[in-house]
Amino acid sequence: MSTTVTTDRGPVRGERRADGTLRFLGIPYAQPPVGDLRFAAPVPPEAWSEPLDATAYGPTAQKRPFADVTTIPEPSIPGTGVLNLNVFTPAADPEAGLPVLVWIHGGGYVAGSAASPWYDGAAFNRDGVVVVSVGYRLGIEGFLHLEGAPDNRGVRDWIAALEWVRDNIAAFGGDPAKVTVAGQSAGGGAVQTLLAVPSAQGLFRGALSVSGAVLRPDGPEVARAAARLFTSRTGVPATAAALRDLTDDELLDLQDLMSAPGPDREGLPPMLALAPFADGELIPVPVLDALTTGEAGADVPLMLGFTADEFTMIPGPGPDAPPLPVLLGGLGLDAAGADAFTEEYAEAGEERYFGQALTDTVFRAPNLAVADARAARERPTWFYEFRWRSPGLGLAFHCLDLPFAFDLLDAEGVAAVAGDEPPRALADTLHRAWVGFVTDQDPGADWPRYTAAERATMIWDAESRVASDPVHRVRDIWLG
Repeated sequence: MSTTVTTDRGPVRGERRADGTLRFLGIPYAQPPVGDLRFAAPVPPEAWSEPLDATAYGPTAQKRPFADVTTIPEPSIPGTGVLNLNVFTPAADPEAGLPVLVWIHGGGYVAGSAASPWYDGAAFNRDGVVVVSVGYRLGIEGFLHLEGAPDNRGVRDWIAALEWVRDNIAAFGGDPAKVTVAGQSAGGGAVQTLLAVPSAQGLFRGALSVSGAVLRPDGPEVARAAARLFTSRTGVPATAAALRDLTDDELLDLQDLMSAPGPDREGLPPMLALAPFADGELIPVPVLDALTTGEAGADVPLMLGFTADEFTMIPGPGPDAPPLPVLLGGLGLDAAGADAFTEEYAEAGEERYFGQALTDTVFRAPNLAVADARAARERPTWFYEFRWRSPGLGLAFHCLDLPFAFDLLDAEGVAAVAGDEPPRALADTLHRAWVGFVTDQDPGADWPRYTAAERATMIWDAESRVASDPVHRVRDIWLG
């Protein structure tokens, strides 16, 4: 059965699901980024008069998957209108005033898909929450510094989507004053970035950063270095004019050349060369600086954390690579820190050192720094570590927590990573905490705020519990 809702650009026709909830898929929040708009700031879509069919997912910015096999099912859907979003709602009642979760997918800022079955909003709808999942420009199109184009185009896409939510979500049963922005991995980094963007303030009241990853170092000089690397490796000028008319495949081939490892990457971070960066305008200062030393997001409740073994499964470099202390130095550890790291993880085995170092460098240490800085200023913060380990790999790896948070243990691909009988109780408690945070800006009485005195941390596991500062060794090693 179809249902039509009128937006500020025109009517959209969605579908009623078997459980009575509604979904509206592939709604454009900006014009297709093609031709002169390919590297421009997002432009509102042209108005339409006839109902727009919103019963199938729209085109995705991802044209090639991140890998042949990905943990999260991430369909690539052809088409140019990639700046679209999906709305899942209990009821399209303008008087409902329901809380809203706006979801930004991960994928290292170069891949990912808002059309993943892992981001279906059915369970949140059951619990009275509207879900909006957002597509945005990726890789070169979204984040490479180009002459003749505004910087941080992907960030501008997120803001445009949030503005669409502000202007339209009431018609779908949501309250524009009760928006929580959330995301995982690159999406979690997007959440932290938006906290540091002045023009995004007021578009959301809460923030939920899941395994958030941001560029470090972060600044115009890094962006210019990435642009120089692009040109030196491809022979193509890093300009909007030179890239505007390339096909998707041609641009992705150039992106692959840019992203390959090599000694000419000196001065760039080991990961995320294509990512949001402090351009001095849209993002005035580096995100981690803004969140740890400035006033960014001061009044916005924040839930953040990580899995215990995010990238631990990633094998270390081969036998011809530099010795481990040199590799750890490249990730920010001095000699004493490298010694402390190897002592801390001696039981893991040397084959897992590098993956654990990436886990701590990219996820655990930066998120700890944000939580500690907010606690020192008494800002509302809830901190967690997801420790339930997959029976297959024996690790609490990157993305494993998402089916539990979305309460979608029966979704496509979940059994492959979480086994045939993932703990239902964990999904119940984790999902309930998310619903509580989105609804009331507090995950519940059994999860106290993170403070400088206690550093209360929720440990998500088969038997979840709150611990006091359980990851202090990461702080000691990586943060000093």
